[in-house]
Amino acid sequence: MKAKTVFYCRECGASAPRWLGRCPACGLWNTLEEAVPSSSTGYPPKAGAAEAVAKPVPLTEAASGDELRLATGIGEFDRVMGGGLVHGSVVLLGGDPGIGKSTLLLAVSHRISCQGGTVLYVTGEESVRQVHLRACRLGTLSERLLILAETALSNIEGCLTDLAPVLAVIDSVQTVAGEEIASPAGSVAQVREVASRLSQLAKSNNITVFLVGHVTKEGTLAGPKMLEHMVDTVLYFEGDRYHTSRILRVAKNRFGSTNDIGIFQMGADGLSEVTNPSALFLTPHSAEAVAGAVVVPVLEGSRPLLVEIQALVSPSGFGTPRRVTTGVDYSRMVMVMAVLEKRLGLGLSGMDAYVSAVGGVHLEEPPVDLGMAVALASSFREAPVSRTLAVMGEIGLTGEVRAVAGIRQRVYEARRLGFDTLVLPEANRPELAPGETGMIFVATLAQAIEAALP
Repeated sequence: MKAKTVFYCRECGASAPRWLGRCPACGLWNTLEEAVPSSSTGYPPKAGAAEAVAKPVPLTEAASGDELRLATGIGEFDRVMGGGLVHGSVVLLGGDPGIGKSTLLLAVSHRISCQGGTVLYVTGEESVRQVHLRACRLGTLSERLLILAETALSNIEGCLTDLAPVLAVIDSVQTVAGEEIASPAGSVAQVREVASRLSQLAKSNNITVFLVGHVTKEGTLAGPKMLEHMVDTVLYFEGDRYHTSRILRVAKNRFGSTNDIGIFQMGADGLSEVTNPSALFLTPHSAEAVAGAVVVPVLEGSRPLLVEIQALVSPSGFGTPRRVTTGVDYSRMVMVMAVLEKRLGLGLSGMDAYVSAVGGVHLEEPPVDLGMAVALASSFREAPVSRTLAVMGEIGLTGEVRAVAGIRQRVYEARRLGFDTLVLPEANRPELAPGETGMIFVATLAQAIEAALP
């Protein structure tokens, strides 16, 4: 008898009895993939279905107490994880190819193994020899760090049950396949089955499991969206492969905050923590100020950073002026240029404009608006901005400067790094200590340009 097939959407995980050009759930085209379910219901069997049925208990009688965490000793990593690894948790780590996911997890595995815990590193993309060569280069060799090159889910489950390690790393979840699912590794059905069974095994055996996930060209985790709902923590390892800075960002964390980031620097000997992140995103200039460069205090999560915004405005040599951004939002840059031309009379419509954030960082928050405006005006007028001046504020279409969140953290970081003059939104004045010198409060964009470019 021919097995019944079901079509799963690789983006949202929705199922359909037949192939459709467009997913009925998420509306995307050509995302349905054929798979053979492992049960007559059309869905993989629920983990633990043969076990005794759990009985409900009053919430007041449920076991309580602080979660036992295992600190890795990598400060930036522990900060993102909320203080360390929670036993029995499942963490999904995504990132672009070559960004350093395996390097980061190999360093974490080495730290845990050096503390006396057994760590199992399962690789489905490399051989044991390849992992050994990378470990030798990074200096992460340890007798308690065990390497397994395997893609069969049943074999991985057997090793985890026999060894009962403190930490297990699956690199990557898209390469592992269960024999019960008649679909290739990486398909929607396989990814869902692998994640479900490994999650059940982690909870029942108190093993912390890291799943490495591939990302799509849009920067989201590949596979069904429910994969992110099945795990306890979702991390993104971001950065530009042409820059050394790397940012570990948390998108979901059941055991901690989602407002922290970890900053690393990639070198020949692996990843190293960055003690002064602002230094990565500031360009060292000579004593003379440079036109088109301004410093903006930004918040990445709850962490203040100082980032230099650079702009170049030049006459267009073609019929249509070019607008190019690197590390900042293109639509916000176009909006800022329109406000500069309409409200301040700057003739930018016939100019090529290039705006970049130093250090490979990607900025999306609105308080960067004022920094872009000052940098564009500085380049247009050939008027340098003082090296000890920092600006921040969101710009409205009528030319007003709006308040920003986290003003105290931004001001503190700027003061700590020696910026004695700050251009701030007038609406933030009540949040700061009265009488403090070096603060220029502005209500409009014209006032901000006049204060930054006297």
